[in-house]
Amino acid sequence: MSEQTRSELLGEISKLRTELASANQTKDERTAELFNSEERFALAMRSANDGLWDWDLTTDQVYYSPRWKTMLGFDEQELDHKLDTWATLVHPDDRDRVLKTVEEYLSGQTDAFEVEMRMKHKGGHYLFIRSRAFLVRSDLTDQPQRLIGTHVDVTDRKKSEIFDRQHTKILEMIAKGDPASDIYDQIALLYEERHPGLRCSLLELDGNTLLHGGAPSLPKAYCNAVHGLKNGPNIGSCGTSTYTGKRVLVENIETDPKWKDLKDVAMPHGMRCCWSEPIKNSSGKVLGAFGMYYNHPALPNDDESTDLTSAARLAGIIMEREHNLRRIKELAYKDELTELSSRAEFYLIVERLIKESTRSKKRFSLLYIDLDNFKNVNDSLGHDAGDMLLKECATRLKKTCRDVDYIARLSGDEFCILVSHVENESSVEKVASRCQMLISAPVEIEGRKLVPSCSIGIAQYPENGTNLQALLKAADTALYEAKDQGKNRYAFYHEELTNRAEYRFKVEQYLREAVEKQQLTLVYQPQVEMASGRIVGVEALSRWYHPELGQVSPVEFIDTAERIGIIPQLTEWVLITACNQLARWTKNVSNPIRIAVNISPSHFLDEAFVPLVSRVLKKTGISPSQLELEVTESVVQTSQHNLMTFEKLKGLGVTLAIDDFGTGYSSFASLKHLNSDVLKIDKHFIDDITTDHKTRLLVSSMIEMGHNLGHQIIAEGIETEEQLSLLKGLECDIAQGYLFCKPLPDVEVGGVLNQQFKI
Repeated sequence: MSEQTRSELLGEISKLRTELASANQTKDERTAELFNSEERFALAMRSANDGLWDWDLTTDQVYYSPRWKTMLGFDEQELDHKLDTWATLVHPDDRDRVLKTVEEYLSGQTDAFEVEMRMKHKGGHYLFIRSRAFLVRSDLTDQPQRLIGTHVDVTDRKKSEIFDRQHTKILEMIAKGDPASDIYDQIALLYEERHPGLRCSLLELDGNTLLHGGAPSLPKAYCNAVHGLKNGPNIGSCGTSTYTGKRVLVENIETDPKWKDLKDVAMPHGMRCCWSEPIKNSSGKVLGAFGMYYNHPALPNDDESTDLTSAARLAGIIMEREHNLRRIKELAYKDELTELSSRAEFYLIVERLIKESTRSKKRFSLLYIDLDNFKNVNDSLGHDAGDMLLKECATRLKKTCRDVDYIARLSGDEFCILVSHVENESSVEKVASRCQMLISAPVEIEGRKLVPSCSIGIAQYPENGTNLQALLKAADTALYEAKDQGKNRYAFYHEELTNRAEYRFKVEQYLREAVEKQQLTLVYQPQVEMASGRIVGVEALSRWYHPELGQVSPVEFIDTAERIGIIPQLTEWVLITACNQLARWTKNVSNPIRIAVNISPSHFLDEAFVPLVSRVLKKTGISPSQLELEVTESVVQTSQHNLMTFEKLKGLGVTLAIDDFGTGYSSFASLKHLNSDVLKIDKHFIDDITTDHKTRLLVSSMIEMGHNLGHQIIAEGIETEEQLSLLKGLECDIAQGYLFCKPLPDVEVGGVLNQQFKI
């Protein structure tokens, strides 16, 4: 019935009541007229397919129209006309809410009465009912006397709303990555709600094996029975549909041959029919099956058939996601090159082992392995050769592990081994020694014979850490110690290593800041010409004092600057500061002097170094010949790049010196190719020159050969008159050391530059 028709009838009743009252009719007459109007209203409700109810508020008697009863599946004579009848049929969760709405309407808190509720059908399921009503008041007291209303079955609409809402919820669960088993259950419940009595299941296909996915309304015993079954042409409905890739409809489980071997599993649980739709991914591959069961033999109607298809498609979204996630996990947890576990899986294994070891109070060890000088292989032979070496080392490391141990490649040339059930350090040492022995066996790659080696850091659980981060940090710290001690060895973690590591970290952090803010200082040590006793040069030496760290050794902070990549910035500051200082001194000295600056080998060969020197010379205005660049013997190589660097610098006019000469592995022959000017004999030789005959012969040979090649010779580290006398006799050109002067700050050096020493 339309809203207009209903409104017209209600208006007619109200008008009739007013007319009767004004005509002084008797109560019985008014009641009769009202009853007739209500009869007409009831007939209108019947034609509109609505159910009518009339609640006498004074007696709690309720009139339920025949349509009201048949809507709930009852005959006209089956229900008593009492309020309790409604109370027993309304859903328990809705009862109080509806009664509260009635109270608010009767008390005038609301202007209209409309409510939706669930009411139980005779068949046992619930319908969604929308109820509307109007109030009839007493003419004498104006008190509420009757509540008259209608019931409309809105189940289809509500189910559609609920389905859409639950469907959206499932899509949200998929998008959020909720567990597949939870989503499978929600999909099953979604379609069970649409079809009372229906039970659903989802099975995943792993190879040709059926695995339980979700079946919230099926007995656990049945789910366990089908879990692990192999699919085939006559393995129930789901086993057959996953095998054929087509829908399978079984009307009667008891008689269908496809259920011959499975009916005894299904029928005890009331299942009599089963319809199965294969679940496929976007490319058509079968991933599983969606099954629908009823407790009576049947084939699907149109709605059920449509829902079977849509359920399988919805399940296909999550199953395809799970397959993709498993593939991604496989890629993430497996190192493709070595086929060892990846870092991600290794972390999970460590976490699990920690939990197990905590419960069992057992120890385990973590070995952090790094191949020594692996970068050289990549640089010299190429990354393909490096990959071949990594694969070979991975194969060798596998042989060191027992079945209870675990190995993974973390990244690059880093590996980790977990050694379980460790009794003492001796057992771990055996594993570490075996690793080094196997790794160090020669291997031929790209026609080259290589002898690899590795360094190993060892951390123990629980002594060195009780969580993943602590153990990895301890093992990495121990590995650093093994590398620092000369590589190709193993080291156990101990607390002192952490203190050193923390100190090293502080040095790195503070040094970055010091270089950036130019907080380092320079001191200068004079160089004295032996023939005249005059100062002909000074060597600029970096110094760093930090408020927290104190005076940091130059060896330490320069090595750190190399490691963290700030040597270029440090060198630029040293060059500019030293050259500016030389420019100031030049104005006050009688003879020209050189300023010597040490250059890192790596920076010396950097393409940006020569342009840097050129800029500094222009900026400070000193003569290029007054700048002496000192590089260690390690750059004395005859590669084209090295030769070009020397030539470019000589083209600028600067002086080039080979520092620490005699301590490296270069030959005199290589010197003839390099356009250098000065050889500096290392202090190590000077210390022994007066006590060791062989050392004296070596120094003599160096001076003679250097002179023959046109080099000036500087001896550094001279501390005694005897050393000076011997060097003078060997015709060394320039002397440097504490015998003459310690390194001085710039303000003090100016006072000694014109000094002449007696030699």
